[in-house]
Amino acid sequence: MAGMVLFGRRWAIASDDLFFPGLFELFLRVLWWLGILALYLRYRGKLDCARGVLLGNYMVVLLVLLAVIVCTMLAIVCVSMRGTICNPGPRKSMSTLLYIRLALFLPEIVWASLGAVWVAESTQCDKIVVSAIIATVVVRTQTWCPVTSWRASPSSTSSRTVSGETRHRRRWSAIAQGPPSCRSRTTEYDVVGGDQLHCHFGSVLRMTGLQHRDFIHISFHDKVYELPFLVVLDHKKESVVVAVRGTMSLQDILTDLSAESENLDLGCEVQDCLAHKGISQAAKYLYRRLVTDGILSQAFSVAPEYGLVIIGHSLGAGAAALLAFMLRGAYPHVRCYAFSPPRGLLSKSLYESSKDFTVSLVVGKDVVPRLSVTNMEDLKKKILRLIAHCNKPKYKILLRGCWYGLFGGNPDDLPTELDGGDHRDLTLPLLGEQSLLTHKSPGYRPSDSPVGSPTKYPPLYPPGRIIHLEEEGPSGRCSCYTAQYTAKWAHESEFSEILIGGKMLTDHMPDVLIRALDRVSNRDACISCPTPGGSE
Repeated sequence: MAGMVLFGRRWAIASDDLFFPGLFELFLRVLWWLGILALYLRYRGKLDCARGVLLGNYMVVLLVLLAVIVCTMLAIVCVSMRGTICNPGPRKSMSTLLYIRLALFLPEIVWASLGAVWVAESTQCDKIVVSAIIATVVVRTQTWCPVTSWRASPSSTSSRTVSGETRHRRRWSAIAQGPPSCRSRTTEYDVVGGDQLHCHFGSVLRMTGLQHRDFIHISFHDKVYELPFLVVLDHKKESVVVAVRGTMSLQDILTDLSAESENLDLGCEVQDCLAHKGISQAAKYLYRRLVTDGILSQAFSVAPEYGLVIIGHSLGAGAAALLAFMLRGAYPHVRCYAFSPPRGLLSKSLYESSKDFTVSLVVGKDVVPRLSVTNMEDLKKKILRLIAHCNKPKYKILLRGCWYGLFGGNPDDLPTELDGGDHRDLTLPLLGEQSLLTHKSPGYRPSDSPVGSPTKYPPLYPPGRIIHLEEEGPSGRCSCYTAQYTAKWAHESEFSEILIGGKMLTDHMPDVLIRALDRVSNRDACISCPTPGGSE
């Protein structure tokens, strides 16, 4: 796993990283050698011209030089296949082979230069032969760069919630993620309040199907801890809707990365009021804009009988959940719908309290609702332990991983072998924790276990009660537009580990979430389904 030492310094590339680039160069060199051999055998009788003997000698020496390079590359590929990630001993000869391969570049350059000169002076020879040799010189020159580049880099809700309130809010999850285009401002539409930033308001109108008069405020203002949002009147559900945008900019990423915990002063009796610092700061900004600047007062002056609903997607979902906490004093009937919220958001006490007014929606294997600092630490330890115990070479792991990523299949068919014992407990790629705890290598130490390991970050939880949309049947790689989903109430513990899979990122996208809601097969299966914890 450590980088190779060449020319007195350690490089970022390991000796088992050379299998694929070496195989690629080997393939090109063999093709090149065969092509030159065919050229020489076919046209060697037509070299009875001035400089013809030199051209014949050029091809013979080139064949010998390429044969030496092919043998060297074959040795590099074979040595790179030996050992394991953490056992580079069988690959100790790799440095010598690389020195030999680098030394062969000098005669390559010299011979190509001589070939170019001799070809230029052989104007009386057969044009086909001359053109073919020119092609070999050109191809040789063009091959140096790509071939050598790899060395040079040092509320109560039933299942009808899915078909009712939550499905109705699904379009807001896309709106909260931002308009589909940002083009020049037109005279037909204008942004209601906030900083315009030349975004085309017409795209927002087309996505929502609402009228200009339904929008109270739109802000495209985007800085660290300051998220874009909109306030709109939803006449169908008689609600004032606050929609908060998710991550779409570098500033939003910096807000996401402020993952330390901070105390959240809610003026309530909830103990242990900890929350994600960056998202907490963003929620405070939204609170100031909505309350201090009078935006919500303006909205309820237009529709005083309406309720308040706060929604968001991803980062916006986390900010919406914390904002709902802050607004409960003035608006006790506030509801929050958090689409694909981050897991590392609320302390245990706040998580339990948020169940009264927040519903979260998670699709499939979405990584964000499973993402927290503690989960990332645990995943890192599991991966490192698997690497340390694995007895397969890196190229086999990569090939099997690519096959599973492209074509799917049963993870049991692609086991990660550990030193000693069978591997039946490994049922998920990279996540065979129980197997690791059972099959310990001689170098295993109890302190290596991620289970119960101390951390400077307290555990944080996702907001509210969670509706999980699970894909029916096997998860195919190309089933985004045809898959059917089943909705169920889920406990937060079901999202306590990061799952590695082909859809861990795509399941987070707003368009996938909307299609999943449209394809819920059991939306009318029952009138009232129990939520986690026993309530209905």
